[in-house]
Amino acid sequence: MPVLVASDLDRTLIYSSAALALTMPDVRAPRLLCVEVYESRPLSYLTETAAHLLTELAGTALFVPATTRTREQYLRVNLPGPASTYAVCANGGHLLVDGLPDDDWHRHVVGRLADECAPLAQVQEHLLRTADPAWVHKHRAAEDLFAYLVVERALLPEDWVEELAAWAADRGWTVSLQGRKLYAVPKPLTKSAAVREVGRRTGADLVLGAGDSLLDADLLHAVDRGWRPGHGELADTGWTAPGVAALPERGVLAGERIVREFLEAARAPR
Repeated sequence: MPVLVASDLDRTLIYSSAALALTMPDVRAPRLLCVEVYESRPLSYLTETAAHLLTELAGTALFVPATTRTREQYLRVNLPGPASTYAVCANGGHLLVDGLPDDDWHRHVVGRLADECAPLAQVQEHLLRTADPAWVHKHRAAEDLFAYLVVERALLPEDWVEELAAWAADRGWTVSLQGRKLYAVPKPLTKSAAVREVGRRTGADLVLGAGDSLLDADLLHAVDRGWRPGHGELADTGWTAPGVAALPERGVLAGERIVREFLEAARAPR
């Protein structure tokens, strides 16, 4: 299809219970559809209206989930509509084609990281040495590509995050704080690179995108038109870019608005 829609998932299209931001009276709350179950518990939702719109979008455009989730975490998500032919996982480290990893793409990414960045082990060692167990719940590595911490956000020292970001930048890495997770990601590991590859393979002549975090900024710079919700790192920092609309909606209603914007843009005459 000539239109490609690449979207972040968590806190852009799908939302945990804590991120729903349902501020209206209960009787006016939207009906929700659960799209992820983890350890037998419902985990992520979108509105039923967003689900219908996403199903319609699949008939108009090629929808490509573009997520920082690992492949295992992504495959837990059961979005409405037909299964996506392409999906970007691990922030661009893996490109799935019909649910299977494209090994050539992964080798290409790993080669770039080896050439351009400090190794993951060095970053992990720095995190273990400098992060205080008083506010770190978990240390994790994702797909042997990047690292993240699960933190107690209220106790996390702001100056430590700033110092970590400066240390990481000197070594070809970037730092992003999303909710209770602090990510350290190699700079060449980007969603935009993988999405450009999908565009090349499919011949897309219009690329739309959405995201809420600093890890989505490169994706939003790369698309023809983009949207960000009224919450998240990008909103908190006042981030803007040409062709990117800053939406006022927050929480799960922002996800619904984003899918509606995708559908309208995909159907518009060009």
